[in-house]
Amino acid sequence: MVIKQVLLLVLLWVCLLHPCLTAMVFTRTTDHQPKNFITRGAGSDGKALHRQKRGWMWNQFFLLEEYTGSDYQYVGKLHSDQDKGDGSLKYILSGDGAGTLFVIDEKTGDIHATRRIDREEKAYYTLRAQAINRRTLRPVEPESEFVIKIHDINDNEPMFPEEVYIASVPEMSMVGTSVVQVTATDADDPSYGNSARIIYSILQGQPYFSVEPETGIIRTALPNMNRENREQYQVVIQAKDMGGQMGGLSGTTTVNITLTDVNDNPPRFPQSTVHLRIPESSPVGTAIGSVKANDADIGRNAELRYQIIDGNDMDLFSIVTQNDTQEGIIIVRKPLDYETRGLYTLKIEAENLYVDRQFYYLGPFKDTTTVKISVEDVDEPPVFSRSSYLFEIHEDIEVGTIIGTVMARDPDSASSPIRYSLDRHTDLDRIFNIHSGNGSIYTSKMLDREISQWHNLSVIASEINNPKEMTRVLVYVRILDVNDNAPQFAVFYDTFVCENARAGQLIQTISAIDKDDPLGGQKFFFSLAAVNPNFTVQDSEDNTARILTRRNGFSRHEISTYLLPVVISDNDYPIQSSTGTLTIRVCACDNRGNMQSCNAEALLLPAGLSTGALIAILLCIIILLVIVVLFAALKRQHKKEPLILSKEDIRDNIVSYNDEGGGEEDTQAFDIGTLRNPAAIEDKKLRRDIIPETLFIPRRTPSAPDNTDVRDFINQRLKEHDNDPSAPPYDSLATYAYEGNDSIAESLSSLESGTTEGDQNYDYLKEWGPRFNKLAEMYGGGESDKDTL
Repeated sequence: MVIKQVLLLVLLWVCLLHPCLTAMVFTRTTDHQPKNFITRGAGSDGKALHRQKRGWMWNQFFLLEEYTGSDYQYVGKLHSDQDKGDGSLKYILSGDGAGTLFVIDEKTGDIHATRRIDREEKAYYTLRAQAINRRTLRPVEPESEFVIKIHDINDNEPMFPEEVYIASVPEMSMVGTSVVQVTATDADDPSYGNSARIIYSILQGQPYFSVEPETGIIRTALPNMNRENREQYQVVIQAKDMGGQMGGLSGTTTVNITLTDVNDNPPRFPQSTVHLRIPESSPVGTAIGSVKANDADIGRNAELRYQIIDGNDMDLFSIVTQNDTQEGIIIVRKPLDYETRGLYTLKIEAENLYVDRQFYYLGPFKDTTTVKISVEDVDEPPVFSRSSYLFEIHEDIEVGTIIGTVMARDPDSASSPIRYSLDRHTDLDRIFNIHSGNGSIYTSKMLDREISQWHNLSVIASEINNPKEMTRVLVYVRILDVNDNAPQFAVFYDTFVCENARAGQLIQTISAIDKDDPLGGQKFFFSLAAVNPNFTVQDSEDNTARILTRRNGFSRHEISTYLLPVVISDNDYPIQSSTGTLTIRVCACDNRGNMQSCNAEALLLPAGLSTGALIAILLCIIILLVIVVLFAALKRQHKKEPLILSKEDIRDNIVSYNDEGGGEEDTQAFDIGTLRNPAAIEDKKLRRDIIPETLFIPRRTPSAPDNTDVRDFINQRLKEHDNDPSAPPYDSLATYAYEGNDSIAESLSSLESGTTEGDQNYDYLKEWGPRFNKLAEMYGGGESDKDTL
C-alpha cells in the first residue's frame, strides 16, 4: 500500500507544473483571460500542498485551408499573465513557417497566416512561443510548443492511379463474376467530414457490367455473354466524394474488358462431301488434298484432331493435322493402282482436343464429313513379277544355255508389249545376254567361278509403244562350283637333303591348294608318279604329305640335284590331279642337320670366292660398260659450231632467195652464171660454216653443157649430194624444191629461163615499170648479143 502511495505522489509531481511559473493563455480572442487555478494535494507531513498552474495555457489552433480573403487570416492569440498591457513584454514566434507563413504581433500576441494554406501539402505546423522582457530581453515565460492544425475542405476530387485499365473475363461467365477492382484516392482528410468518402458508379458499360459502390469491384451483369458475338467492352467508372452526395467532386477511369475464349463451340465441316483426285503414279507420301472443320473458338480451344474412321480398310491413306492451319492433310500411304480400284470413299472425323466439361451440354464437340478420292489412270511403266531375281547355275554350262527368265507386264489396261534388255554397265564383259521378247537370260561366254562367283545384272523392261516407260530389276547370278581345277603345291618349296642323311629322314612337308570349293571341303591325296629309289612320299591324310629319304648318304659331287615328281589329286567328282616336281638339292650339313653349303656354291666358287665378291665384280664390269657407251654417244651427238657465214655460199643464197629483192640496184643477190657454168665451181670448196671433222677427197663431176636445163642441173646435183657421204644431211641444195610448170601466175624466177632462152620475148618487162628496167636490159638485149657472137 505504501508503494502505491509513493508512485502516486511521483506521478503527480511529474504531471503538475512548477509553482514559480506564471500562466499564459492561448486563446482565439483578446478579451478572454483565463484565471489562475491552484492544484491542491497532500504532502507527507499531512499539510496541504499549494501549486499555482503554469502561466502558459496552451491549446491547439485550427485553421481552415484555402482561405480566399484579401487580409491575413487570423489564427489566434498568445497572452501571458505577466503582460500588464504596458508594452513591456515582447512575444516571439519560432518553428514551422514562423516569420514567413505565420507572423505574430510582438506586442499583442496575435498570430496571422500570410497566405493561403493547402492541407494536402501539410496538415499541421508545430511552432514555439516565448514572452521576453523588452528592456532586459530576459524571458518571463519559458518557451512553449503548440500546434496549428489545418482544417480540411473538399477541394480535391478522387483520382484513379490508371487512366485506362485492361481486364478480362471468360465468356459465358455467370452473373456477378468479378472482373477487376478499381480504386480511387482522395487527397482530402478522411477523418474530417465526408470530403474523402468515395462512392463508385458506372457511367458506361451497362447492362453488361456493374460496379460495387463501396469497393469499386466490377462484376458481370448479364448471363451467357458470347465472345463470338462481341469480344471487347469499354466500361467508364466514376468515383465521387462526399459520399456521392450532390456537390461532391468526382473522377473517372476507363476499363477495357475483353471476353476470353472458352471451348463452347464444336467444330463443323462446311461441306458434307469433298471430292479429290490423284494420279495412280503418285508416290507414297504424296498429299492428295485437305479438309478443314470450322471452329468459332480460338487458340487452344480451336485445336483439332482428324482421323479416318471408315473406308480405309486397306490402309492406303492417312491423315495428319496441320497445326498452324488446323487442316487435315490426306496422304497416300501405299501405292495406288487404277486398274485395281479407281474410287475410294473415306469418312473423316474432326474432334476438339480440349473439351471443357462445363460446356458438355453444347456438344458433341466433333463432326464428320465424307471424302471421295478418284484415282486417275496414267501410263505406268512395266512391273516385274518379282522385286529381284536369283539364278544359280554351274560354271561348266555351255554357251547359249538359258539360266533363267524374268517376267514383266504392263499394268495399264492397254497392256502394251514389253521389250527386255540388259544394262551393259552391269555386264561389261558381255558374259550374258537376254531375249528381248520373252526375257530369257542366257550365257554368251564360258563361265568361271574361280574368276567371279557372283554376277549382278540389271534388266530393263520397257514398253514397245512408249519406250520412255521403263523399269529395272536386279538379277543376281550365282555361279556354282564344279571340280574343274586340279590341286597344286601351296607354295614353292626349296628342298634340300644332307649328304649325311639317313633312310627314313624327313626332309620336307608339303601341302596343296585347289581353286575349287567343294561342298564337303577339300581333301587331297599325295603319291609319287613312279617308284623312286632315293625318296618316298608319306600322305598324312590331313591335306599334307611328308617327303622321306629311302637310303643313307648322298653325294653332291655325284648328283647335286634330284627331281621328285609328286602326284596330287582331289576327292571330288570328276577327280582332278596334277603332278608337281620338287627340286631337292644335296647340301653339306653339320651333325645337327643344319645346312652349311650346297653343290651350286661349291661349283661356282672353286677358288673360294664368295657370292658377295662375285656380285661386286659384276657391278664393276657393268659400270665400266655404261661409261664407255655414254662417252661414245656424247661424242657422236656433239654439235658442230659455225665459224663464219659466207655470202657466196650457195646454201645461203637459196635460203635467202624468198626475200624481196632490192630492185634495180640489187645486182649481188644471185648470180645465175654460177648455175650456167658449173666449171666455175669444179674446185669444190670446203664449207666454212662448220668445223671440218674429216677431210674427204672431192669427187670430180662432169661439167654440164651450156644448154642444160637448170632443172636437170639441180636434180643432178641433188642426186650427187644425196649419195655423197661428205655432204651434210641438212644441205639446202638437197632440199631445194622446184616450183614446176603448173602455176597459174607462172614463175618469175630466172632459173627457168635457161630452157627457153632463145624463144622468150622479154619486151613486156619494160611495161612493168621502172622497177623492172634492169631485168628488161638483161633479157631484152640477149638476142642482139647472141647474134653478134
